[in-house]
Amino acid sequence: MSNTSKIVFIGATSMSFGLSMLRDIFSNDELRGSTLTLVGRNAQTLAKMTELARLLNAKSAAGLIVEQTTDRRAAFDGAGFVVNAAAIDRNRLWKLDWEVPRKYGIRHTLGENGGPGGLMFTLRTLPLVFDFVREMQELCPQALFVNFSNPENRIIHALGKYSQIRALGLCHGIFMGQGAVADIMGLPYEQVEVWGAGLNHSQCLLQIRDRATGEDLYPRLRAKEKAFDASYMPLTRRLFRAFGYWMTCSDDHLGEYLAYGWEGGEHGYDFAADERGRAEFSATLDRVLAGSPLPPDWLTPSGERGAAAIGAILHNKKRMLESGIVFNRSVIPNLPAEAAVEVPVMADEAGIHPISLGPLPDAIAKLLTTQVNVQQLAVEAAVHGSKEIALQALLIDPVVNSATAAVKLLDELWKVNRPYIRACI
Repeated sequence: MSNTSKIVFIGATSMSFGLSMLRDIFSNDELRGSTLTLVGRNAQTLAKMTELARLLNAKSAAGLIVEQTTDRRAAFDGAGFVVNAAAIDRNRLWKLDWEVPRKYGIRHTLGENGGPGGLMFTLRTLPLVFDFVREMQELCPQALFVNFSNPENRIIHALGKYSQIRALGLCHGIFMGQGAVADIMGLPYEQVEVWGAGLNHSQCLLQIRDRATGEDLYPRLRAKEKAFDASYMPLTRRLFRAFGYWMTCSDDHLGEYLAYGWEGGEHGYDFAADERGRAEFSATLDRVLAGSPLPPDWLTPSGERGAAAIGAILHNKKRMLESGIVFNRSVIPNLPAEAAVEVPVMADEAGIHPISLGPLPDAIAKLLTTQVNVQQLAVEAAVHGSKEIALQALLIDPVVNSATAAVKLLDELWKVNRPYIRACI
């Protein structure tokens, strides 16, 4: 097995995720000798991120070869891994996904992975993703597509059903769930081990244990939760008390899938904070490239698992990853086989191997199956470029409380997104 490979990073110019991936790549000794090809549409921003990548490569003595290109096909030629963090006009369109449904009386939490916003993200994102995988099928058919872009579940579902390209979705939601239960129990994060299965942003923590002793910590969580600050994650805790299991990963993400999700808060995404963060990163990047010292955390891992998955495959490590989004095929036997699910996975030279934790508790499976149905129709709407199926997806979505509103918001958002919507199979 060669210890070198070509890693293509699409969306490397992302001000929200680009740095995280670079931190992980250049702090991972297993990727030494690999070629990292950064791909972006904005040549000026791409040049800056490439300069940063080369600086991190030198400072960490990581030993990678760093390239850049705006030509995606040239990048894909001979690639072993394609990392996707691309988004289409992310904040401008997402704001509309949030504001337009509210104008018509829809109460929702984020407008990104579920509800009307999740549908629009799906309609405009899948055609772009299928452009990627068609070119991969031609130029690097054995490559692994590692996806970080939302809507994660719908992207992996579509690729599992309609593409031969191997795909893995990654998200830090499982770690957010681990942090939440550790906080409630008053235990150090590292002491708590969790095993979860379900959908992206709605994994059921089937086991919560003491990492050293193996002790079942669910009794402690149930006892501590009763007296914990009532303002902390009220929606997740209501489900915990009703169903008996903790669900990842936050009230706003989990709430996207539920008719009553708004009861956990209707504040939406903090676009202003996001824009401030991007501006701050851009200013810091300019200073660093002008000779200022690197912020210390830029040379440490971010906590994401993309580089760990790639390293495990390159070196046949048989590494267990806490969570990955994969096409189900009965890994969770009581969710539909044609669904994307989030479960532990093992990565080695042969690829990604989902780990089955068995069936979900019956009531949890029924709760999640409702969302699987919505996601299935949303994917069909996107791959066929069908407004008719898109309306059907809205009308079975528990977040949508009015057929009249569904028609109106779809008309308005379809016009905005029309440049990106097209049949892609």
